[in-house]
Amino acid sequence: TDTDLSREVVAYPSGTCMANSWDLESARKFGECVRNDLEISDIEGWLAPGINIHRNPLNGRNFEYLSEDPLIAGKIGAYITIGVQYDDNAESTGKYATVKHFACNNQEVKRHHNDSRVSQRALREIYLRGFEICVKEGQPKNIMTSYNKVNGVWSHYNFDLAKTILRDEWKYEGMVMTD
Repeated sequence: TDTDLSREVVAYPSGTCMANSWDLESARKFGECVRNDLEISDIEGWLAPGINIHRNPLNGRNFEYLSEDPLIAGKIGAYITIGVQYDDNAESTGKYATVKHFACNNQEVKRHHNDSRVSQRALREIYLRGFEICVKEGQPKNIMTSYNKVNGVWSHYNFDLAKTILRDEWKYEGMVMTD
């Protein structure tokens, strides 16, 4: 459409500010506001929320990631996703959220070359836990992979992440896209 988007959308607080509220209902309402902006702008989807945790204070994407705590990131991310994708009757709104960056995206500089080396325990308990909560509770329609490798394998074709964990264990049925 010939719409001047700068006059019809709102600049919202960072994801970190939202997560610091610990308020699930506010997160859902935030998602609803994003959905309204999508509708006004005739846009189908939103490339957020960011679930990666704040493992490095120098990560240039921390402003869009929700928390250093996977439980808070997962819960707030799930409720934001619900607000974007579902109405008060749990019916699809036709809009979608894209949970990102799956997984272990810990740095912005040279993220195309980074290899996040992480133990299976840390991977499950820290790096994937927020994604798991968001997938199971928020049922996002899209998940975006990260640019980096995880334990030597590029995340966008990491079979263990995208198939074994995401699809088989968590029963995710939505779309997986690359960054």
